[in-house]
Amino acid sequence: MEGAGAGWPEPVVRVQSLSESGVATIPDCYVKPESERPAAAALTTTTEDGGGIPVVDLSSPSDPATARAVSEACRDWGFFQAVNHGVPAELLRRARGVWRGFFRQPMEVKQRYANSPATYEGYGSRLGVEKGAVLDWGDYYFLHVRPPHLFDPHKWPHLPPDLRETTEEYSREVAALGGRLMTAMSVGLGVGETRLQEAFGGADGAGVCVRVNYYPRCPQPELTLGLSSHSDPGGMTVLLADDRVRGLQVRRRGAWVTVDPVPDAFIVNVGDQIQVLTNATYRSVEHRVMVNAADERLSVALFYNPKSDLPLAPMPELVSPDRPALYKPMTFDEYRMYIRRKGPRGKSQVDSLKATAGGGVNASTS
Repeated sequence: MEGAGAGWPEPVVRVQSLSESGVATIPDCYVKPESERPAAAALTTTTEDGGGIPVVDLSSPSDPATARAVSEACRDWGFFQAVNHGVPAELLRRARGVWRGFFRQPMEVKQRYANSPATYEGYGSRLGVEKGAVLDWGDYYFLHVRPPHLFDPHKWPHLPPDLRETTEEYSREVAALGGRLMTAMSVGLGVGETRLQEAFGGADGAGVCVRVNYYPRCPQPELTLGLSSHSDPGGMTVLLADDRVRGLQVRRRGAWVTVDPVPDAFIVNVGDQIQVLTNATYRSVEHRVMVNAADERLSVALFYNPKSDLPLAPMPELVSPDRPALYKPMTFDEYRMYIRRKGPRGKSQVDSLKATAGGGVNASTS
């Protein structure tokens, strides 16, 4: 247990420690309200038309058909699975392996990297600083990769010995994939192929972060979640899901669709910043993570974000008298403070930026 210092409102308890202690019931602080529990809503692995989230083949990235497929997925689902993406499968296995190795280290090793809510960088077990909040059943490790002034080598674990080198290589490869996806998204919008990247501050201005999620076994998975329902606050997320255990669910027309990961694929989703920039042509979508009693689960998320001090608003090309700007300008630095204070809260933040029917903006930014 970590004390309530360093900005946390309460002592931090590692979920992995709770799980490994053999508790038969979860503490009350992890029990979700009935309406948010996994069994409270319809669950399915397919939609009413029999399909799951789209699968997009990226083997021909310059083919207009690829841009169309990416664009259609971003418009309709906000999610897709990317196959033939160019990142070696062997690197995906190494990335999963080193981080499983980290979470198997003794607690005193992991505690050296304990994080604070100032930057969240390091080893953590909660999002948000509200005292008495209902917590999620999961631990994580968060790292800044870009821009260079945020890269802190002291936050990168030394064990396992190949973790740093593997994570740096993985981040470079997946960030490059993020750039290719930005091009496809731009082409699919009918704007210049570099337009979205320019709105992010250029390729060198884009921020890159990695969050490794570890969801230990849970004795009462029907009462809690590994990660509460939310849309991602950044630009785009490229997720390497667990290769053995399902858990990610996407909200679709009132039902929760469980994602069945394609081997060696990435799960890509639109974040709130791209929803704002595209004036809601591309949509960020609520998703959540289930836990289970039989197996632990690990995933690696890379967040591809806009330059943090750049005001973002709908791109002029996507604003017209028939479709006025839906969102007021805000920097990503300002925007992400919401989730850092309150934790995951559905789509309440991006919705708070919407313009009013009369053309003004909603004054509530939570």
